[in-house]
Amino acid sequence: MKKNFVLLIVVAVIAILGAVVYNTVFSSKTVPEVTLHSIDGRQFTTHDLQGKVTMYKFWATDCVTCMRQMPDTVAHYAKYKDQGYETVAVAMKHDSVAAINRLVQERGYEFTIVHDADGSIAKAFGDVRFTPVAFLVDRKGKVIKSFIGNYDKNQFIEALEKALAHS
Repeated sequence: MKKNFVLLIVVAVIAILGAVVYNTVFSSKTVPEVTLHSIDGRQFTTHDLQGKVTMYKFWATDCVTCMRQMPDTVAHYAKYKDQGYETVAVAMKHDSVAAINRLVQERGYEFTIVHDADGSIAKAFGDVRFTPVAFLVDRKGKVIKSFIGNYDKNQFIEALEKALAHS
C-alpha cells in the first residue's frame, strides 16, 4: 500500500514538473515552422495559420484521456471557429491512418486532423512523447499556453477567449 502511494506521489511530482517546464519553455515562444499534411489531403505550414488563434493538440487513438477530451475539442471548435479559431489535431506516429479515419467518420470531426507519420511534428514541438498535449498559439504565431494531460477546460476557454479578443 505504501509503495503504491509513494509511486503515485512520484508520478504526480513528475507530471507537475513536466507542466511547469512546458509552460516555461514554450511560454512566448514562436510556434515551430512545420509542414503539415491533413488526412483529407491538404498541405499547409504552421506559418499559414498566422492570423488565427490555433490549438495544436497532440493526441492518440488509444489515449483514453484524449478520447474523453474530444467532445470538448469538437464543441470549442464549433463555438469559436467563426471568430478566427483553428484546431489542428496531430495524431501520433504510432496511430494508424485507418484508425484515425475510422474515428473521423464515426464522430464527424470537422477540424483539421494531421497524422505525424514520422514523428517530426512532435519533435518540432519540443519532442512531445505523451498525450494529450496541446499548444495554444496566438494570431502572431506565439505559443501563449500549453496544456498537458487532463487539463482544466475552463482555463483553456479563458486563455482562448483572451487570445481571440486580441486582434
